[in-house]
Amino acid sequence: MYSSMNLSIRIILIFIWAYTGLEKLIRFDQSRKAFLNQPMPNWLEEYLAFLIPGIELLIATLLLFSVTRWWGYLGSILLLTVFITYVGLIWVGAFPRVPCNCAGIIESLGWAEHFVLNLGLIGLAVWGLRLEAGKHGS
Repeated sequence: MYSSMNLSIRIILIFIWAYTGLEKLIRFDQSRKAFLNQPMPNWLEEYLAFLIPGIELLIATLLLFSVTRWWGYLGSILLLTVFITYVGLIWVGAFPRVPCNCAGIIESLGWAEHFVLNLGLIGLAVWGLRLEAGKHGS
């Protein structure tokens, strides 16, 4: 039970992180412009334009290997928590404009759908982390 469930969760998270990270790098000019449209200082947006896709790809890589998998799940939870907080703030109108730097098909989602997707992914990452921790506790 552990291995098939953990594998399914990992595949979903690896796909999401690899897809979004690569999409931002492939369309880097467009992605960078979207980061520069965020409601934060431009110097921070410049760093984030490089940092976020790198972190997404790093998390996908961490989830591939058993020795780093726990860190991949934890990184997923942390980054998704940042994303869901940001999406929630946008959804409730906390910012003067509505920016988005999502990747590919995810870009077509509304803010409620983004929120639900991120919430579901956080749930999967927490579940995966618990399965991973249980594997080592047995």
